[in-house]
Amino acid sequence: MEFSHKPVMPNEVLRCLAPERGGVFADGTLGGGGHAELVLSALLQDGRLVGIDRDGDALAAASRRLARFGDRFTAVRGNFFDIRSILGQLHIEKLDGMLVDLGVSSYQLDNPARGFSYHVDAPLDMRMDQSAPFSAYDVVNGYSHGELARILREYGEEKWASRIASFIVEARQKKPIRTTFELVDIVRAAIPNAARREGGHPAKRTFQAIRVEVNGELAGLKQAVEDMVDCLAPGGRLAVLTFQSLEDRIVKKTFAELQDPCTCPKSAPYCVCGKKPVIRILTKKPLEATDEELSENPRAKSAKLRAVEKL
Repeated sequence: MEFSHKPVMPNEVLRCLAPERGGVFADGTLGGGGHAELVLSALLQDGRLVGIDRDGDALAAASRRLARFGDRFTAVRGNFFDIRSILGQLHIEKLDGMLVDLGVSSYQLDNPARGFSYHVDAPLDMRMDQSAPFSAYDVVNGYSHGELARILREYGEEKWASRIASFIVEARQKKPIRTTFELVDIVRAAIPNAARREGGHPAKRTFQAIRVEVNGELAGLKQAVEDMVDCLAPGGRLAVLTFQSLEDRIVKKTFAELQDPCTCPKSAPYCVCGKKPVIRILTKKPLEATDEELSENPRAKSAKLRAVEKL
């Protein structure tokens, strides 16, 4: 399957990152290279970009797409959570801009072999990094009832978490749950008829929760945001695209704490903790896709873009 990448909110991303300033940029979730291509095209001739992704298919596709930029583009297989060590290995001291586009890519959703989609029957996988040993199969067939209920509740905000977990445990006692459609049928049976008629596909939240658990998408996200900010040069910018409320909440809260880190009581006449603002928030409210973009790319519907500038 060909790896295609239609970048979400391209104009807004460019406005937030302002790559025309030049310098060294990073795309922490390279995907098919759509955003990276836009940034590299806007950069000055001596500007460069580091593209990071866990997915080998994504790196290969992006490297082909961006080959015309020569040594101005560097591809790295890894996780943006490790941005400090990645930059250290490349002997890059600071970045002038960085973008991360959280969540699953269209290629991963549409590729039946990857097991991310509840619309296509496939083996239970959901690994963004195909070399990782831990998959959705391991979660669904190995987690206890309590563990399953917890991740469905915390990562999927699923109202019927405990009931779905019970149905999963009961089903796997008869035989292992191996495919996405098997899991969809179990979730559909677990959710009462009246509730299934509300809020879209009944398995949406379950699949989101399992995917987040498999790939560790939320564990450590706050620290990763702090590390990315720390890796920026003064005046450098970080832009973060989120696609679900759990991610957006973490990013929003972390940005707010970095802009106003003072821990003094509100009643204190002046600051004594000595903590100074690290960033300036550029987006008071998150930017969202325009109606025009949504007509061409419906998957941008839930996207929210937040950006900050390092002081």
